[in-house]
Amino acid sequence: MACAFSLITQGVCSELSLVDVVEDKLEGEVLDLQHGLAFLKGVKISGSTDYRVTAGSKLCIITAGARQKIGESRLNLVQRNADIFKCIVPQLVKYSPNTCILVVSNPVDILTYITWKLSGLPSNRVFGSGTNLDTGRFRFLLGKKLNIYPTSCHGWIIGEHGDSSVPVWSTANVAGVPLSSLNPLAGREDDDQDHWYGIHKQVVESAYEVIRLKGYTSWAIGLSVSRLAASVMRNERSVFAVSTIVKNYHGIENEVFLSLPCILGSDGVDHVVKQNLNSTERQQLQKSATTLWDVQQGIDLGE
Repeated sequence: MACAFSLITQGVCSELSLVDVVEDKLEGEVLDLQHGLAFLKGVKISGSTDYRVTAGSKLCIITAGARQKIGESRLNLVQRNADIFKCIVPQLVKYSPNTCILVVSNPVDILTYITWKLSGLPSNRVFGSGTNLDTGRFRFLLGKKLNIYPTSCHGWIIGEHGDSSVPVWSTANVAGVPLSSLNPLAGREDDDQDHWYGIHKQVVESAYEVIRLKGYTSWAIGLSVSRLAASVMRNERSVFAVSTIVKNYHGIENEVFLSLPCILGSDGVDHVVKQNLNSTERQQLQKSATTLWDVQQGIDLGE
């Protein structure tokens, strides 16, 4: 619901339709949002257990799935959520054949791959929230260390949204001044005297910490998703780290979805920005791709 709340309060959409299998809870959520319409600008909110309510959608956002348990790796969720997606994706495409699909459920990279396979849509129209939030956390922590607001810190987390994500230290900068010029060893686990390396560790552990403290993550991912949706709905062509097919990028040969900086517009991923990664970052990204590829081999996409 954090995604829905962010979408309507930030004026991203003119119509929002919610679908859930739990009818009573869905009705309650829809009513709760509708009761706030007097404080919003021009948005229609509806909900149903029937996917017909989504007909003609420009963007479908999938947040459904089994919730991640305390201490559970995102990758352990794969088959449980894959089975759920077999019921969701074909219905979305049936009623909105020209839609783009944004996958938020975890493990997001593999579930984005599954969605692409189940949907039959072009790969550019299926993408995942990926490391967009990881990148936001990275910039927040960089800003906290430098005492600078996060939007003025420029750094990227790419690869898997999870334990094998890759911090691109080689291009992290503030106002074009690379962190490497302040500390050439920034981000290296064994030599970094200023402890920059610990920032990425905090990024990786952030979701687990929030889950430990409150049971689930919500507000930050809701804001992240709303921002991605806005770029699609408004054809902004803004650049975000989202999960897309990465075959033939940075030496990756397998058909996997990982996050790279992408230009997002009305047709989804318009272009992948190919960063100049150093050898360590490139190797880490390839390792991340191999990890996901190995997991994908065990997924059952049959009926």
